[in-house]
Amino acid sequence: MQPIQNIFPLLSEPKKVVITMHQKPDGDAMGSTLGLYHFLSKLGHQCTVISPTNWANFLNWMPGCNTVLDYESQGSKADILMADADWIFCLDFNILSRTKRMADKLLAAKGERILIDHHREPQTEVFTYGNSNIEKSSTSEMVFDFIVESGHIDMIEANIGACLYAGVMTDTGSFRFPSTKASVHKMVYELMERGLEHSHVHEELYDNFLESRFRFIGHALLNRLELFYEYNTALITVPQSDLIKFNVKTGDTEGLVNYALSIQGIKLAAVIIDRGEERKSSFRSKAGFDVNTFARTYFNGGGHFNAAGGFNKEPLEEVVLKFKAALKENKTALSTYQF
Repeated sequence: MQPIQNIFPLLSEPKKVVITMHQKPDGDAMGSTLGLYHFLSKLGHQCTVISPTNWANFLNWMPGCNTVLDYESQGSKADILMADADWIFCLDFNILSRTKRMADKLLAAKGERILIDHHREPQTEVFTYGNSNIEKSSTSEMVFDFIVESGHIDMIEANIGACLYAGVMTDTGSFRFPSTKASVHKMVYELMERGLEHSHVHEELYDNFLESRFRFIGHALLNRLELFYEYNTALITVPQSDLIKFNVKTGDTEGLVNYALSIQGIKLAAVIIDRGEERKSSFRSKAGFDVNTFARTYFNGGGHFNAAGGFNKEPLEEVVLKFKAALKENKTALSTYQF
């Protein structure tokens, strides 16, 4: 994988560009892809953003979101665009399997794949160019760096700023996570200087949910939360019946794991959700417990040191038993946490 800086001299040559992200995109995935979409479009490139799956309704406000293709419903059109693309930017994921049913098409495409991502252990052999930096707060921050380092900071305007701000804000937990370094605040300063209205972004992301989501969260905390004090661990298990009962939509479970992590004395928090075709797990930790390794070892996943996820095909009950067995295997690391 060549350094991404090698494409800077090529940015002036209009190309057919596809920009994609991981399945079930979050704020950083959608924000970084749309931020890059607006930037490359301003440079004269022919750009299309493709999501492997649908996304949360609370992301629909983002400028350009109405142009994003959903691969699950528009796969034929997306396949043609990928096959014809000169460049395929891969943002906020670093293993092709994270794009679900798109993975084989991405691998077969003749265009050069370009990585911009901040997760661990990238599949570097499938990318021609790339920037993989686990020290960065978000992929949105990395897209900002890409724009600045390519010499085009003056092309940043309100739409680009809104998308990138949404991404960096959500991935830093509203700027409270340790990944919020000085560079993040400098980035926000530059975005605000160029038209960002940050309060509008906050309202769209955090003050725009249906009543059913809050009733679901209340039910989950009251009836599905287990505490394992001997392991400083909290687990929320969500059966498919709860998703149906509360009409849970894509994005409604976002942030649920953080409620468990906010309990005093908890070092590891997990949410395991039965989505029918698979069981999805989300892990968060404090201090020195590595959930990236935990997710890779037991749950076919990965991510960051303090935030990771995984997927399993086994029934929910078996996945929960696997989680409890994993706690026992990690008892020393979990139970020696000092507060």
